[in-house]
Amino acid sequence: MQRRHFVSLVSSLTGAALLSAHAPGWAQATAQRAASAADRILILVELKGGNDGLNTVVPYADNNYYQLRPVIAIKREEVIRLDAQTGLHPELKALLPLWEKGELGIVQGVGYPQPNLSHFRSIEIWETGSKSSEYLPDGWVTRGLKGMAGAANFTTEGVLIGGNELGALAGARAVSLNNPEAFVNQSRLAQGVETSLAKGNPALQYLLQVESDINQAAQGLRAEKYNFTTPFPPGAFGNGVKAAAQVVASQKGRGGVPVITLTLGSFDTHQNQLGTHANLMKQLAEGMAALKGALTELGAWDRTLVMTFSEFGRRPHQNQSNGTDHGTLAPHFVAGGAVRGGLYGQAPDLGRLDSTQNARYTTDFRQLYATVAKDWWGVNPETVTRGHFEPFSFLKA
Repeated sequence: MQRRHFVSLVSSLTGAALLSAHAPGWAQATAQRAASAADRILILVELKGGNDGLNTVVPYADNNYYQLRPVIAIKREEVIRLDAQTGLHPELKALLPLWEKGELGIVQGVGYPQPNLSHFRSIEIWETGSKSSEYLPDGWVTRGLKGMAGAANFTTEGVLIGGNELGALAGARAVSLNNPEAFVNQSRLAQGVETSLAKGNPALQYLLQVESDINQAAQGLRAEKYNFTTPFPPGAFGNGVKAAAQVVASQKGRGGVPVITLTLGSFDTHQNQLGTHANLMKQLAEGMAALKGALTELGAWDRTLVMTFSEFGRRPHQNQSNGTDHGTLAPHFVAGGAVRGGLYGQAPDLGRLDSTQNARYTTDFRQLYATVAKDWWGVNPETVTRGHFEPFSFLKA
């Protein structure tokens, strides 16, 4: 039997797959930074399908925006104004307290050279941190975790909520779950395999290692259910946010789970975009606000970084179906108690579109990864980005 069949068997027993494992190979880091980095949490929020950046962070002072989008542009009087040029979609109002407190950063014009407008290939580029012309087997997060001192003490290297794709955690020791309590309870079903049966059987040895890691993760996530006073929004994303908060609560202040991923979508708004996108913006904002509230209750907000990502943005021109087609760039949010809020990067120039009528990116997405690697994890950013990309200063020292 193939090893992947054994992994599938364990998945069916536990209701959560321990998706991959790697041998430790931790690089050197300073003791002080390593100690704090091992307690930090990165929450990645995927805006699945390609979010329309221009209607998320709105260039309301730019007449080009309204000429390109006569029907679907956000009206000037409805925009939540951040400064004299830039504002937020009105359904992002739940993010305004974060902005006003200086805990929300917006990185503008994020993309990469030679963009690929296929959903599947572009998200692969984002998740692995590759060039558009290369294919990498491991996720960018995995490369970062390999460089962290103290990572051997993690309960699990990542928890994926709302999906089973490893993505940025490809090659890491990660679990996929939507309900932490069910995962802990059902993991008991994977116990009891006779280890002597594995002698001379590499496939069974692999299964037993996977089983052992699942049970280790389950023990690390075992805790009394925390009763939050923070209200969580309804729906799948709100439930995912609550599950993420429970994972953090289960660690009781220790740095047992460094990375959690959440998914919200679909943002593939080819037609009748206004209503669909407004609903997604509301879910995103209320979910991020609930994360802030819940993690503040746990005393974990100051050691948490929330970062959005999406495979691409949308074209500046609206299409004939009052939607938008696949584009090349979008802004992304970073939030947390350690974030230095504000606008970062350069907004796209809507008066100078390229030959495909797309905007030109102004920030390489790997600059975000370099910032996380250097200032959040304390590792050499080039081990993550595989080349030099200038970090931002959106994290406090």
